[in-house]
Amino acid sequence: MDRGLPDDNTVETALALAGRAPSVHNAQPWRWRITERGIHVHVDPGREPSSTDPERRDLVISCGAALHHLSTAFSALGWAPVIHRLPDPDDPNHLAALTLVPHRATSRDASLSASIAQRRTDRRPYTSLPIPHGYLSLFSERAAALGASVRLAEGRDRERLAAAAERQANDDAYRFELAMRSGRHGIDDAAPRTARYPRSRDDLPAGMFAGADSAEGPDHAELLVFGTSADDRLSRLRAGEAISSVLLTATNIGLATCLLTEPLEIAEYRDEIRTSMLNNTAYPQAILRVGWAPTSAEPLPMTARRPVEELLLASDTG
Repeated sequence: MDRGLPDDNTVETALALAGRAPSVHNAQPWRWRITERGIHVHVDPGREPSSTDPERRDLVISCGAALHHLSTAFSALGWAPVIHRLPDPDDPNHLAALTLVPHRATSRDASLSASIAQRRTDRRPYTSLPIPHGYLSLFSERAAALGASVRLAEGRDRERLAAAAERQANDDAYRFELAMRSGRHGIDDAAPRTARYPRSRDDLPAGMFAGADSAEGPDHAELLVFGTSADDRLSRLRAGEAISSVLLTATNIGLATCLLTEPLEIAEYRDEIRTSMLNNTAYPQAILRVGWAPTSAEPLPMTARRPVEELLLASDTG
């Protein structure tokens, strides 16, 4: 990059860290465009799952998480991003433009950036050790700074989420596409199998709600529901940024996390959760399992990611 902006090694490092963001079924649906003035974030429409995300909700949320990862990485590398979201109304795939200015990295910048490489999607049961209330308040604060709210699901609300996820898991089109995205049929070897176990009748991933108890033991995860005041593309992008902020904060604390979208992928289920849980004050966007992993748990491997060079769009002079 020219005009006093970061050198190529810095940009490549930041983009590689941004690519560690979580995405629906590890689809990694983002593309980068490098210009003389900054970095642009685009949706990769070729990574769009039709049955699991017919409204492209998860696609935009995933890109929002990557946008926040990118911002966090650049901040730790000494460059503060100025973000212009949805900069081109004529191009729905153009989600953000980042202009970079010199910045003195703080200890918070460094710790959150370090958490990018440490974070894993942990679907295993969590222990009964409670999360201190101060941590939950911190999550709400970090999400609110990026335009989203966080609500703790308890009692009947947890049952509603599990029921919605089970109904989604039993949809044949959903189950088949989930299997395809999981590499079961060799479609996308980079994507992990998101289900904890297949159903014996057809050996396709069940997409079972990860907050329920399983043969692995009881699960004591807390469930955090992310909401936004509106339900447009900008709100979904901001929700993804807020989710990333909370994920990295939780990882820095030492908590295990697992992002869930299954209960919210059907409009009927979202409306039910908006009414029953959020009192029609916010639109639900995603759910986060968070808790303490057993001290004896084996470290989880790093999930494969697409190489940076595969994600670059042709540069221009803009």
